[in-house]
Amino acid sequence: MSLADSDRELVVEELGREPTPAEAALFENLWSEHCAYRSSRPLLSAFDSEGEQVVVGPGDDAAVVALPDPETGENGDTYVTLGIESHNHPSYVDPFDGAATGVGGIVRDTLSMGAYPIALADSLYFGSFDREHSKYLLEGVVEGISHYGNCIGVPTVAGSVDFHPDYEGNPLVNVACVGLTDEDRLVTAVAQEPGNKLVLVGNATGRDGLGGASFASEDLAEDAETEDRPAVQVGDPYAEKLLIEANEVLVEENLIESARDLGAAGLGGASSELVAKGGLGAEIELERVHQREPNMNALEILLAESQERMCYEVTPENVDRVREIAERFDLGCSVIGEVVDGNYTCTFNGETVVDVGAEFLGEGAPMNDLPAEEPEVPETDLPDVDLEDALETVVSSPNTASKRWVYRQYDHEVGVRTALGPGDDAAVVAVREASAEPRSADESSGGNREIGTGLAISSGAAPNWTATAPYEGARAIALENATNVAAKGATPLAAVDCLNGGNPEKPDVYGGFTGIVDGLAEMCAELSTPVVGGNVSLYNDSVAGPIPPTPTLALVGTKAGYDAPPLSVESEGALLLVGDRGIEDDEFRLGGSEYLARFDGSDRFPALPEEPAALVETLADVANADSTLAVHDVSHGGLAVALAEMITETAGLEVVVPGDDPIGALFHEQPGRALIQTDDPDAVREAFAGVAPVRELGTATTDGRLTVRDADGDLFEVGAAAVADWRATIERELH
Repeated sequence: MSLADSDRELVVEELGREPTPAEAALFENLWSEHCAYRSSRPLLSAFDSEGEQVVVGPGDDAAVVALPDPETGENGDTYVTLGIESHNHPSYVDPFDGAATGVGGIVRDTLSMGAYPIALADSLYFGSFDREHSKYLLEGVVEGISHYGNCIGVPTVAGSVDFHPDYEGNPLVNVACVGLTDEDRLVTAVAQEPGNKLVLVGNATGRDGLGGASFASEDLAEDAETEDRPAVQVGDPYAEKLLIEANEVLVEENLIESARDLGAAGLGGASSELVAKGGLGAEIELERVHQREPNMNALEILLAESQERMCYEVTPENVDRVREIAERFDLGCSVIGEVVDGNYTCTFNGETVVDVGAEFLGEGAPMNDLPAEEPEVPETDLPDVDLEDALETVVSSPNTASKRWVYRQYDHEVGVRTALGPGDDAAVVAVREASAEPRSADESSGGNREIGTGLAISSGAAPNWTATAPYEGARAIALENATNVAAKGATPLAAVDCLNGGNPEKPDVYGGFTGIVDGLAEMCAELSTPVVGGNVSLYNDSVAGPIPPTPTLALVGTKAGYDAPPLSVESEGALLLVGDRGIEDDEFRLGGSEYLARFDGSDRFPALPEEPAALVETLADVANADSTLAVHDVSHGGLAVALAEMITETAGLEVVVPGDDPIGALFHEQPGRALIQTDDPDAVREAFAGVAPVRELGTATTDGRLTVRDADGDLFEVGAAAVADWRATIERELH
């Protein structure tokens, strides 16, 4: 670890002296790109983070939004927390521990808001699936996520997995967490009052994870897997489970004034940020920190990123009770100092090792003013491929194939809230179980009627889209996630993002990153979906080159009740396609499609719907109609993949391809489209009149086959068993 010369000059000017070794290391980590967002913060004002539902917006450990009442639509007294984090570099160096501790960190962000974690969503990005190193990373990351999540009892209900050659030297592991709290339980990371104690609860501090924040702010070197291993934290999910339950008791007994989990930059990061947010300082005695390794020095205690630790602000009269609860859950507990009206100071065995202004430490990093180049618009170069070969190749691609091998390793039902788990367009979890509303006289049983609120969760990005067209692709990702929740009958409520990019000092890379920020912000604003928090991860660059600009979005929506239309069709009913701009314009653009990725071609990115907000709202309404039998979003892999995913052994589809270009119609990936199976096609047409085009494609059958025709006759026919075999690519390769 070393402080850059230009930063050292600013620090010396502020302090009036040379920084101590501990101060220099603290500034180096807290002023790193990972913590200070020096290259991205100037761009983030593009996001609209406000709304009546927003209780706590960006800047805290997690965001907080109020859930609407399922009957009135007014904000209720139940809150959900939303957070998302990246653990990209650690997951390359040590896939298991890197991914596991990513889960642990985002769960602790949830705890620090006074919330109980109820769901996880992971979005994972790897190099080409046919490379052994990519499979090694995939297996290690999935094992790490499943081990940690399963042990702590938080279900992983949603997410995505994508493969792209430009992730070969730098995979991405983005994890989101949803928590549950209310106004009385809410805690923030804003220190409240001088004289309150700072209490460290959780695992003992060791030397693991030293310099993790600065490590995450550099390109990955060729020898990173060996040289950077000490910067990767080691997780203990059983200690995290104890911490979850202890935190619940502390919150229920109203013992916490403010809280911050120990993540990047360890104790130094958490404690200084906590007091800085309150415009205060702290006096910390580092030797008081409970330690698991002998002879640790001040810098190691201050910056180690040992896991499963929380920093609490506690009034003096409540310290003993906090210690009792920690001991009850077999957790370490240290009173390490107190909040003061002054500087942030740390001593070690009587010697002052840090004495700086907390706000300067947290907010004083200068922002970067970097040049950005506009990405080139791809020229059209379409391959000539046999339709049946194209169908099998695209449906069996690792990007569009079933992710069952991944999500079957996760416990997605623990906590008994999961109404719809992974494998569908979005997950649905039960948030508010019952209402005091009495049953009406004509309802059969007595007692109170369950109304309930379902929370739909969708998370992911699309590397092919944003590699082709960063701005348009990011707009499409926002619409895609909103369409996912709408397909399950939910209306978008709020979102958090994880903005991943390469080395921002390269103008073309920064240009692409600027594009995904602007595109994501613009579409979320059009959808009236506030982006209430997030994470930025830059320097995802290696000897293999930069990653594609990757804006992971985790979006939640709400609906009355927990029932959602299935993805699979029933054996009877009309099938309609809604929202396809290509039908209106008689032009299908294949840019960013899996078809072109598989067959080496290029094209412009598809035009998006003109009224995206109205489309999403209408789709949610139609999905909840009694006449609706099944709904499935159409996006990755295009219409061909969506149709293949809807058939079963007992229910098939016979459809007619729209337009004169069957390849374009079947494989373009314009988001904002959905397939709807219904008993009342006229009602669907009426609902979407003036909003989006509707095309009746065909009907369901009882033969378990997908038959696709054009105006001249059969194009192809395939059975459900063959489709299932195509879609088993990942399972077959990793069995």
